[in-house]
Amino acid sequence: MARKFDIRLITPVTTTGIRDLAEIAHLESADLGFSHSMIDIGPPSIESEFDDALAVPGTLAKALQAEREGVDAIVIDCMADPGLKPVRELVKVPVLGPSETCMHLASMLGHRFSIVTVLESVRPLLGNLARAYGVADRLASLEVVDIPVLELHARLEEVQEALAEKALLAVRHQHADVIVLGCTGFLGCADRISRRLLAEGYDIPVIDPIPATVLMAAGMVRAGLRHSKKAYATPVIKPLIGFTIDR
Repeated sequence: MARKFDIRLITPVTTTGIRDLAEIAHLESADLGFSHSMIDIGPPSIESEFDDALAVPGTLAKALQAEREGVDAIVIDCMADPGLKPVRELVKVPVLGPSETCMHLASMLGHRFSIVTVLESVRPLLGNLARAYGVADRLASLEVVDIPVLELHARLEEVQEALAEKALLAVRHQHADVIVLGCTGFLGCADRISRRLLAEGYDIPVIDPIPATVLMAAGMVRAGLRHSKKAYATPVIKPLIGFTIDR
């Protein structure tokens, strides 16, 4: 029997229990499975550029470990895409970030998309990414529900209601025709928001970033594709102080 492709989710925070692979078990198939790791040193959650920067060294270390363990692709489990480009330089397997993936997917599914995220402090981070990814002209708006990442699970009913209200606001007033959930902690919320939008007469896609990104990674693996090593050249590892890259 052929082995399963292994897509490794790296959650770039230190809060245990924040990701449960059981939530995406329904996406597994005869040739596809998922594994998971978390960083050992870094922020408890990512809600700013500062948090994002602190998460990068640990993400690099876990990505290199994942490649040594034989994974077929890596997904960075955060809409900030911390370390996405340097991780692509460091490893040879495909590496996807949910923010880049979902922004480009949203641009294919409609003319304008809105992102609904957690806090005001995340708004500039995602806006900067939209510009870096070349889709700022397709971004209708950035909406926030004003609930911190580490409170999402405990306040799930409130989170889903707030997401639906903000999505409706984006569609009605910002002319969005695709909604992107702007935090991987919103995993599983898309269906309820889609139903609410449809009940209001709006038949539009709502992109849940983790399912969309892991399946995009699986598609790349099945197609035999990976990132260009001309664009993401393997770095020359210089002597480092306080950080070890064991190749």
